[in-house]
Amino acid sequence: MPELLATDFYYLRNFEFVLDWVDARYADLLSADEHAFARAFTAQPEASRALLVRLIMRKGDHFRASRLAYEEVGDIERAAQPLLEQGWLVTDQAIEIDTLARLLLKGELAGLDLGISQASKLGKQALLEALIAQGPNSRPWSEWPGIPSDVLYSLTISPLCERLRLLFFGNLAQDWSEFVLAELGVQQYEQVPFCTESRSFHRAADVDDYIYLGRYRDQLEAGVDVAEVLALCADFASENPWIERRHQRLRFQLGQQLEREQRLEEALTLYLQCQHSEARQRAVRLHERLDQPEQAYALASSALAAPHSAAEQQLLERALRRLGRKLSQPTPAAVPETDTPTRLLTLPGPDPLGVEHAVAEHLAQPEAPVFYVENGLICSLFGLLCWDALFAPLPGAFFHPFQSGPADLHDAEFASRRSSLFADALAAIDDGRYVEIIRQRWQSKHGLQSPFVFWGLLDEALLDLALQCIPAQHLKRWCERMLKDIRANRAGMPDLIQFWPGERRYRMVEVKGPGDRLQDNQRRWLAFCAEHRMPVEVVHVQWEPIA
Repeated sequence: MPELLATDFYYLRNFEFVLDWVDARYADLLSADEHAFARAFTAQPEASRALLVRLIMRKGDHFRASRLAYEEVGDIERAAQPLLEQGWLVTDQAIEIDTLARLLLKGELAGLDLGISQASKLGKQALLEALIAQGPNSRPWSEWPGIPSDVLYSLTISPLCERLRLLFFGNLAQDWSEFVLAELGVQQYEQVPFCTESRSFHRAADVDDYIYLGRYRDQLEAGVDVAEVLALCADFASENPWIERRHQRLRFQLGQQLEREQRLEEALTLYLQCQHSEARQRAVRLHERLDQPEQAYALASSALAAPHSAAEQQLLERALRRLGRKLSQPTPAAVPETDTPTRLLTLPGPDPLGVEHAVAEHLAQPEAPVFYVENGLICSLFGLLCWDALFAPLPGAFFHPFQSGPADLHDAEFASRRSSLFADALAAIDDGRYVEIIRQRWQSKHGLQSPFVFWGLLDEALLDLALQCIPAQHLKRWCERMLKDIRANRAGMPDLIQFWPGERRYRMVEVKGPGDRLQDNQRRWLAFCAEHRMPVEVVHVQWEPIA
């Protein structure tokens, strides 16, 4: 990684670092235009390169010259000239009225000669709505009547730069700010060794497919009708497994939107065609809502033969018990209620800091402190113990310096690909080395981004109590459960933990406020704890009546 913020041109060095990185790893996936851009970019004057990168990193594609002022760039018009000659910038591009409104102050917008009565008395949003109501209107900047005297520069290479950013990060959720945040110490990452073959995409078509799906997800979020989005991507298919999983997730989200709109038959049809892990259970529920119990029972029965996860199994069994009673058909045996101790507490309140804080304060004793940890403690212990396995430089896991965890974290083969590394970590629990390993990693890795370690929660005092009071075999059972289904099992853990260091024991407490009920993932964790005789209880809280 380059040394950032060392010069006024730090952002330019960052961009050049990305270009070099992409060229070294993805040259075979770059188009002729992308290769040509990379070659031509390095040949431009430094000020011109800096101006282009400044604009690339800003929001939108249109920029008024009078609003551009970068001391290190100097004369904007002079720096822009080579970019105009390359065609990476253009001037006087045609723009719509809503784009124009984002570029103008309210007074400037009201000053346009567009026939809006008493425009100066309208708020900016009302003025914009009045202008839009006049109908589609697109014209070059200089042709808008009454426009301020200014030059409008417009980027033409945003799609190309979006592809380069995608190739580097492997996603479009991360952007150029990652460099600055890392240099400032706001976010720090484990430095995983990379080889030239470490990359997120292996075919140019995969890059196209990722962007293609992203655009249709954007349309869904913008409120485009589901039927239109489905029609646009009706023929989409990808040979890349993780791209296809994104495709199925989009289809599932489209089904959810149809449900929200009460278009239940359409949603059901889509779920039945969808390979997302939650689609079958939603289809069962829609069959029920549409008064189709026979179809619901048949689908639930076939799905239960090979459930995707413990969560799906739980929902399917529950549905089959409902449906079996209704249809006089066989039903799965009811899962016996766990013998988790439950009690009711009446406390002063409501507590402004939350019901968990109220219970923690009530239970805490000088010799037995209580911590509000929820999922944070168990996940953190797992993350520290298994750090080497989680950050192993396996193919397809890490491909840029700003990853908080492996790209395949939620893949079905995640644990099996690292089976020997996880076995080594769990073996350290059996022989007692785990205490020193976790302590050492808490110190040496402190502050590094991790998908499991909650640094803001896990201070040294809490860590010491956990390692002193939690039996080794309980920690091992938790780690084994996490590895069976990371996505599902990293949540649902009890809210509080209480330690008795003098007795080297602990207790976990799930807190439920008035009207609150146990969620399914919480029930599964409680059942797991009961099965392995881990100390846990459920506390239901009611507030003292107001006198």
